[in-house]
Amino acid sequence: MPPPGVCLNIMKTRHKKDGYGSLASPEKFLNQDFNQLKQYCLVQGVRYIDEFFPPDRNSIGQGVVNPSDLSRIEWLRPRKIVPNPAFIVDGVSRFDFGQGIVGNCWFLASIGALTFQNHILVQVVPLEQSFDEDYCGLFHFRFWRFGRWVDVVIDDKLPTIDGRLIFVHSTTPNEFWPALLEKAYAKVCGSYSDMSAGTPSEALVDFTGGVHICFQLADASPNLWQLMFRAAQSKSLMGCGTPQGETSANTVAPNGLVEGHAYTVTGVKQVMSRGEAVNLVRLWNPWGQGEWIGDWSDKSPLWQTVSREDRDMCLAVDDDGEFWMAMGDFCRFFSDLDICSLCPDFLDGNSSCHWKSSFHDGRWVAGTTAGGCTNYRDSFWTNPQYRVKIQGLLDECAQKQGEKNMLVSLMQKPDKRNRRLVKNLHIGFMIYELTEEYRKQQGKFPASFFNTHLPVAQTKTYMNAREVMEFFTLKPGEYLIVPSTFKPNETASFILSILSKAETHIHENSGDHSHMEVEKPVGTEGRGEEDKRTLFRQYSDQYQEVDAQRLQMLLNEKILQGDLKAGGFSLDACRSMVALMDTSITGKLNGDEFLRLWKKVVTYKDIFFRTDVSRTGTLSLTELRNAIMASGIKVSDDMLNILALRYGDSTLNMTLESFINLVLRMDCMYSIFKQLSEGMVMSLRESEWLFISMYT
Repeated sequence: MPPPGVCLNIMKTRHKKDGYGSLASPEKFLNQDFNQLKQYCLVQGVRYIDEFFPPDRNSIGQGVVNPSDLSRIEWLRPRKIVPNPAFIVDGVSRFDFGQGIVGNCWFLASIGALTFQNHILVQVVPLEQSFDEDYCGLFHFRFWRFGRWVDVVIDDKLPTIDGRLIFVHSTTPNEFWPALLEKAYAKVCGSYSDMSAGTPSEALVDFTGGVHICFQLADASPNLWQLMFRAAQSKSLMGCGTPQGETSANTVAPNGLVEGHAYTVTGVKQVMSRGEAVNLVRLWNPWGQGEWIGDWSDKSPLWQTVSREDRDMCLAVDDDGEFWMAMGDFCRFFSDLDICSLCPDFLDGNSSCHWKSSFHDGRWVAGTTAGGCTNYRDSFWTNPQYRVKIQGLLDECAQKQGEKNMLVSLMQKPDKRNRRLVKNLHIGFMIYELTEEYRKQQGKFPASFFNTHLPVAQTKTYMNAREVMEFFTLKPGEYLIVPSTFKPNETASFILSILSKAETHIHENSGDHSHMEVEKPVGTEGRGEEDKRTLFRQYSDQYQEVDAQRLQMLLNEKILQGDLKAGGFSLDACRSMVALMDTSITGKLNGDEFLRLWKKVVTYKDIFFRTDVSRTGTLSLTELRNAIMASGIKVSDDMLNILALRYGDSTLNMTLESFINLVLRMDCMYSIFKQLSEGMVMSLRESEWLFISMYT
């Protein structure tokens, strides 16, 4: 168990601005410190070999290389491939590389977009690296991974066959930044084969940690091109994809486009053709070749209808994978568009109005906080809840009628390192408006609220994607956001991101955030007081007191006889009870202290059996939530999850003994914290984490 205060320190560090895990101080992936490793290699005079991503078959992965070719793979350092390797040659460009044998066009399309924004590129690719001064075969790159920037260390051994790179390769043979960047991302994903199949949005977000918006082109709005133009002006990254064909293979269609393939949006321009304005989009194929052959392609006669200036500025007839097409054809032949930006100001073109952002980590836990969607009326309310207060817009941000002003994103975190093993759940969220009668309510909203209220906004559908997002128009007021999986009892972690043009105040809504409160539970007392004292005297010593050992016999043999399921209270549990109820500080319980304990024990026993609706003699996680609430104790979802793991058995069910021990501790400790709070300000979350660090 960690010493007192550790949990609080972790929480403070995690949420500290520019702290560990920020871009200024990225987390060391797999605890590998680039500077320390480099210093060691230089002092020892050795070339670095990465033990966590070694040059072997495991790092290649399964299914990406023919079995007959696996034995031919040789991992070579760049100096063994070419005589004069360089990290970068004549700057960085999308034309520097082409795709290899792994199906990671989505990743390479994102690199193509990255090359347009040098201020973002330098965050991902430290440019000071080289094969010259202080070279020791060691390189590093940075990615944003689910709320944390990580610094990823690799060696420069690259897989080759007959001296040729089998994965991404540079058009300039002695340039190696693309191959090394791909290797670093393969390490994060688990292997090269784990990079197979994906969407550009995944890597675009990992390159920026920014705001991602996805547009389905089949129902694109009329002003989408204008939005793309503003996105390009604001230095956003853009990628897109074509629909999958009849097979999973990347088949080249008659129009030159590759089916089920990712492309980079590299330009947006309007030209005049025959007196009419034509909106064009420029795209790039990460294969480095293979282009659209329809209207406005490289050899299209339509280029003869524009001014010479536009033609010279736009047109290049090289087979480099880049081409133009009309916006109408783009929406017709492509399925989706991803835009990723450090700031979504481009959405409305109002540069004087800056969006405010808020990010929250959360978790669904089977049995406690994984209630499923609204199809499951009895459990939906148990999902994490977030309360949002939206204030009015400033004058410079004046909103037009119907203009959208809030973006909500829900991203699920993986529970496995290997990307191909991650099974995304179907996720979504609902937003409810809180009328005046509900604004003063503290704590989690119960099932009755959701049974009588409809959401004012929600995700269109639950999707098994890494991230879902929706763009809304919400008037000033208070709202409740409820993220959920489609099915109940599915455990996963998530990040909820909320961006708004207006000033917003957001907090997690699972408990009372102003103070801690213990309500008086309703219970039964059983025997009369004189009968209790008579029984107490039978077990007490000559000083009319009971120690932990005598208390154990009294509880197990007389008070709870027949109700115990797992052997009764342990001696250690009874020592804890004595310590908690011993107000006279003698190390034993006198008659009055024992009567107070008996009253609590009988009350909690009554609550236990009233909430054990399954009649199993134990509490499931769902029943535990109801039992703790019936005990009058308010706890947050995070604490409830931890308590279930700490006090439940191997099947996460809780016996009567464990429940009484748990609630008794919480009751006593919350009384102490309430006294402490009179002398210092302590939030519910801080108090709970202090309780967890000291008493679990």
